[in-house]
Amino acid sequence: MKSVQDDTGKRYLLLKRSEHASLVRDPQNGNECYVQNDRLEDVDESPLETAARTVSGPVRTLLTTVHDEATLGLLVELAERGPLGVKTILDADVFCESDLHGRLTVLTSAGLLAETEVAGERGYRVTDECRRALEAIGAIDEDEDEDAVEPSSATSSEVPDSAS
Repeated sequence: MKSVQDDTGKRYLLLKRSEHASLVRDPQNGNECYVQNDRLEDVDESPLETAARTVSGPVRTLLTTVHDEATLGLLVELAERGPLGVKTILDADVFCESDLHGRLTVLTSAGLLAETEVAGERGYRVTDECRRALEAIGAIDEDEDEDAVEPSSATSSEVPDSAS
C-alpha cells in the first residue's frame, strides 16, 4: 500500500497498479475506484498517515498531543469551567509548577490552548479547535456554554431526604 494523490491534490491509498489505471481507496469514505495512472503521483507520506486523515484535524491534534489522563482532564476542566488562572490550575495539586508549565507549553504550541488573562493574572483557555475535538470524542457537550454551570452541581452537596 502506498499514498498517492491525483491531479487535484486529493490523497488516496494505492491498492493495485496496472498498466493504464490504478485501483485506489479514498481514506475519507472507503470508496474504491480506478484512476488513470497519468493523473496520479506518489506522495512522501506513509499510507498509515494518509489513513489517519479520516480522523478530523482537531481530534488528530488532540490524540497526538495528549498522552495521559491528567492532561486530558486539564483540557476538559478548562473547557467546562472556562479560562482558569495558572494559580487556580496549580491549586488542583496534580502538577508541580515545572510539569504544568511544560504541559501548558506543549498544549499551546499544538493549538489546543491559548494564553489569556484571568482576574488580572496569566491564565489559559481552550481554543475552538480543542473544543471541537473534545466535543467529537464526547468529553464535553456540543451545545454547552463555556460559562454554564450544571444545575445538579449546586445541590450535589445536599444530603438526600432518605439519608436523614
